[in-house]
Amino acid sequence: MKFTLNEKTIDYLGNPELSLLKYLRDIEGITSPKDGCSPQASCGACTVELNGKAVLSCVTPIKKVEDGNVITIEGIEKNKQEIFANAFVEKGGTQCGFCTPGIVIQSKVLLDNNPSPSDEEIKKALTPNLCRCTGYTKVIESVKYAAEAIRENKTIPKPKSKGKVGSRYPKYDADKLTLGQAPFVDDMKFEGMVFGALKFSDHPRAIVKSINFEKAQNTLGVIKIIIAKDIPGAKYTGLIVQDWPMMISVGEETRYVGDALAIVVAETQDIAREAAKLIEVEYEILVPLSDMEKALNEDAPQIHTKGNLLSETIIDRGNVEEAKMNSDFISSGIYHTQVIEHAYMEPESAIALPSQDGVTIYSQGQGVYEDRKQIAKVLNLTEDKVRVILVPNGGGFGGKEDLSVQHHAALSSYILQKPVKITLSRDESILMHPKRHPLRMKYELGCDKNGMLTYLEADILGDTGAYASVGMKVLERAAGHSTGAYTIPNVKIDSKAVYTNNLPCGAMRGFGVNQVTFAIESCIDDLCEKGGFDRWQFRYDNAIKNGDQTSTGQIIHKGAGVRETLLAVKDIFNNSKFAGIACGIKNTGIGNGMPDDGIIKIEIVSKDKVVLNHGWTEMGQGVNTMAVQFLVDETGIDPNFIEVKVDTSKEAKSGMTTASRATSIIGNSIRETCKEFKADLVNHNLEELVGKTYTGQWICDWTTKPGADANEVITHYSYSYATQVVILNDDGKIEKVVAAHDAGKIINPTLFEGQIEGSVHMGLGYAISEEVEMENGRPKSTRLRKMGVLRAKETPEIEVIGIEVEDPNGPHGAKGVGEIGLVPTAAAVANAFYQYDKTRYYRLPIKKRVKI
Repeated sequence: MKFTLNEKTIDYLGNPELSLLKYLRDIEGITSPKDGCSPQASCGACTVELNGKAVLSCVTPIKKVEDGNVITIEGIEKNKQEIFANAFVEKGGTQCGFCTPGIVIQSKVLLDNNPSPSDEEIKKALTPNLCRCTGYTKVIESVKYAAEAIRENKTIPKPKSKGKVGSRYPKYDADKLTLGQAPFVDDMKFEGMVFGALKFSDHPRAIVKSINFEKAQNTLGVIKIIIAKDIPGAKYTGLIVQDWPMMISVGEETRYVGDALAIVVAETQDIAREAAKLIEVEYEILVPLSDMEKALNEDAPQIHTKGNLLSETIIDRGNVEEAKMNSDFISSGIYHTQVIEHAYMEPESAIALPSQDGVTIYSQGQGVYEDRKQIAKVLNLTEDKVRVILVPNGGGFGGKEDLSVQHHAALSSYILQKPVKITLSRDESILMHPKRHPLRMKYELGCDKNGMLTYLEADILGDTGAYASVGMKVLERAAGHSTGAYTIPNVKIDSKAVYTNNLPCGAMRGFGVNQVTFAIESCIDDLCEKGGFDRWQFRYDNAIKNGDQTSTGQIIHKGAGVRETLLAVKDIFNNSKFAGIACGIKNTGIGNGMPDDGIIKIEIVSKDKVVLNHGWTEMGQGVNTMAVQFLVDETGIDPNFIEVKVDTSKEAKSGMTTASRATSIIGNSIRETCKEFKADLVNHNLEELVGKTYTGQWICDWTTKPGADANEVITHYSYSYATQVVILNDDGKIEKVVAAHDAGKIINPTLFEGQIEGSVHMGLGYAISEEVEMENGRPKSTRLRKMGVLRAKETPEIEVIGIEVEDPNGPHGAKGVGEIGLVPTAAAVANAFYQYDKTRYYRLPIKKRVKI
């Protein structure tokens, strides 16, 4: 059969059922169409043009292409490529960039047929395309900007900026990401590379009696099957508690359906996956523990030998019982939140290569130095024998903190002495990686007759699933933020994380804070109803201000910005017929007695090249862009000279990219590193400094552990604050979200707006539609479409208001931005619906639909 691909005639003699996506990526080496979910046809990342129509190449068999004309981004006219790239860069339509090439193709086809589309027409056209980062607002702006240029036969110049802090400096590598030219891990190839696939447990709880590999081993193209006994070092991994087995052995008990039993390595990915299906496992099937409320019962099966209680955080200050008796109004309720899928567009992937007596790993993880430490233990190597190179990922949101397949790829490569790639399918990804914790929160909140809060008593239970991940920290964070953005004099909190046989739960944007915010903000609205208080004024009167304390008893000496965010939304809230309001607070940094630190190394390579080495993960949030801006602001060098790298061989160590801390720490670290650099620049130009390396570090080591006997409680070194208003129309549908956020100092307005818009979009889904429904330890579906992520046409208008109340510890006064954006959203949605239908919602998701 014949067809045309980007104006080139193709004679194809292969399998007619092969998907067009596999043909493009595996045979032609065209990787701008991404594999985000094949063959689910859920995400749109694989979109290409076929005979003038946008199609999903993952479900388009190549036989349907016969005599057709296929166009990928590479086949778009160069001037149009530049228009789309520059439009998306200038307007901020590209964040992680994994979905963007598919969106560009979809937009190109739309504009070919409709040169002047409305916002609604653009949203409708983008229905097949998911974006988890942007919230679609800046994508739509980008498409409209490109449409204008194409329609009027104009060009869009490449955006330029001096790169100073506070400017709209273009996102680092965004032009390449937009056009699919920046490779993700699964786009990379190495000579002699082979492929791995995992055999997963068929049951959430079962004893593995025997495993028969004969059929798999006899499959043509299978190179080796690797099992637990082949691990030369530590079998168990984990960020805090090492309780997660890399593979389950015969005679051992599985704890969830994502447990790996074996790695099949083969010549192709398809052969590896098909062979993995042929592995026959005999189980003694056990009844799974799937109800977290039963996890602490005496007769509950013990998921781990130490028991089912992972952690307990207790806060007890003031006199709650006395405060109860003196309270005029009390709100109480049991609130429930659900399991959520991160739904990053890029599934997990890793490549490992042998290197001398160690390995090199290309990782998309959220902490390359943590990856290195754990992989070294698995391989029984010293850390200097393990090199991890970051490949900026296609979205993380906390879900790529734990090891996924990096250690499996590393082990396979180390044993075989070959390059090995392991990539999860979307179904496998949903089965394997940790999710957002579901919480059950018993809340009781009191106030006096003047509307001043008197006490909070809360019992919080969280299901951390089969393995610890960072579950103890999530429930610790929930306790530490249980009073929300308010100061409450008497507090009694008990927050527990328990093991079950459900999917593990770990880090996800918000990290336990959005859950407790839903509870306390609902109680506050209830108190206002009971006492006849004004909802805005009640919040303003009780909001944390300088000199007030958080739930842990930490005094906020400077930088409290809740009231400023409330003032920013006062008029629109008061003038809206059906409006919900909620405030939020979110820590910056891990804190709680753990150090927050980062090292920077700046290498002067040539007169026009400076390499900035750090350890943080770029995953769409723009940490590399921030790094450039901080360096430019300190030194005044040309931003075009700066290249950013994350590679453990440089020993520019940092911790996990989590807790909204990367911008804060990287800015402070660069400031420290530049002290000597700036002094040298006084008397020298860059050419005279070639060969020099400048090293610096910033560390916060003054926070206190929960319950520690300290002169002053300092739980975190910084907090950010927000107020959001959700407005319904007369039909009770969400029409608009207004988000006022205190970022301390807005380093880059375009990236700031994009982070908040994307967070609000995620928060809306959390409120009304998203859920991983579980049944007896299994997800009812592993289809991305069933996860409930809102599409463009389902997303209402989002207005972002930036507030700047300087933080005493942040660079230029900056605070964290990445997580606070969704902290108040679900609560504001629930409170808005109450104003419309007078129903108090105690469980998420609410299962309402936004205005379409």
